[in-house]
Amino acid sequence: MADALSTPHTAISRRQDWTQGPILHNLVLLSWPAIVMEALYMVSQVMDMVWVGRSGSAAIAALGICSLVTLMLSTVDMALVGGARAVIARFMGAGEIENARRAVGQIYLIAATWGTFVTVVGSLLVGWVIGIFGVENAVVQEAIKYLRIVFAGWLSMEMHVMGLYLVQSTGDSFNPMVTQISVRAVHIIVCPLFVLGIGILPQLGIAGAAIANVTAQVIGGMVGFWLLFSGRTRLKLSLRDFRFVPNITWRVIKIGFPSLISMLQANFSQFVLTWIVVPFGTVAVAANSLANNINSFVITPNLGMGGAVGVLVGQNLGAKKPERAIKSTWLGAAILEGFLISCSILILVFAERIIGFFDNDPALIATGATFLRIVTASYLVIGVNYALSSCINGAGDTLPNMLVNIGMIWVLQIPFAYLLSHFTGLGVYGVRWAVVIGILGGSIAYFTYFRLGRWKRKRV
Repeated sequence: MADALSTPHTAISRRQDWTQGPILHNLVLLSWPAIVMEALYMVSQVMDMVWVGRSGSAAIAALGICSLVTLMLSTVDMALVGGARAVIARFMGAGEIENARRAVGQIYLIAATWGTFVTVVGSLLVGWVIGIFGVENAVVQEAIKYLRIVFAGWLSMEMHVMGLYLVQSTGDSFNPMVTQISVRAVHIIVCPLFVLGIGILPQLGIAGAAIANVTAQVIGGMVGFWLLFSGRTRLKLSLRDFRFVPNITWRVIKIGFPSLISMLQANFSQFVLTWIVVPFGTVAVAANSLANNINSFVITPNLGMGGAVGVLVGQNLGAKKPERAIKSTWLGAAILEGFLISCSILILVFAERIIGFFDNDPALIATGATFLRIVTASYLVIGVNYALSSCINGAGDTLPNMLVNIGMIWVLQIPFAYLLSHFTGLGVYGVRWAVVIGILGGSIAYFTYFRLGRWKRKRV
């Protein structure tokens, strides 16, 4: 590990001034490790689905339900990351290293508090949470097995996520990638051992996938602390950076709160969409879960490139170079769209084979393949959406993104999902078409606000 973290790329990441030099070079150099990092996480989640899928549609549906629950709770982390990215990038761009270190310390304190809360409350309410969905009892029992273990290890997840993204927010995306490679290698190796009961290990099924996740997170959290305290990244923390600093904490929360609301309602919408899908049966729920996981894997570069765009925008605005921020955003959008359109062609041709990789149930394959083909319609604009929203967030102007998301989901997606699935011949497929409609509407709103340019004048 030590050797891997001492490569020339690491040295470049430490001293790189992202406000200078060719924009495309900076964007690629900063984004590719982040893309690999996000892709590795999604590969591990897809492999969980593969191994758990050996237990049938009920287990697949349960893992999909659990993913929605954990996604909802992780919203707080992503909001913190959004606030941290804007604040830390501004500090780094302006050369205020001490304030950047203090911001990292404040984020860790907030994350630790939230992680402890989730462990206690989640463990007490796990049965009630799963019961909300109204799924069959077999799905409920599988989901409870998984979530009990995940909630017990939630604090380790907080430390892992913060370690990755706080280092990334400084402009060092290489070390988080190396960390994620190590962590997800452990996850992918351990998962089938626990799920299938290979060797002397018992066959734990879906609970084994949860154990694999928690084990990987513990390792990731420890490595994240080591990176930040050892000085092997752009910041070197000390214990005094963890002293409570009200003004910095408030700045992070102020920026992150609109992102929190935006992502909470976006993730809650997934609950609502699942409720709309549930009456169509367990196969439909399982197919929806598979389609969501595959879609998440395909759009993984959006997360990595979006993170890179956010960092470049924040640092260039901090250095008073808004034109470089604009160019960084459009380059990121162009790269993402080229990739996603290529993926859409492959999905249109091979959708049945992709779903069949997880389960050989003909009904599940037919439903899941149709879901996937519908999703590809959104790939025409979703890369642009991610780039523009990441730019606006990276500038610290998070309120407009919240408003756009509310409109996308509650004005377009949810109403159309119910209407198209119940009052047209589309049935359950109307839910997926509603998602596409929401994304298309959001792209118009993001483009309009981006062109107004108010985000360039946002003070953080």
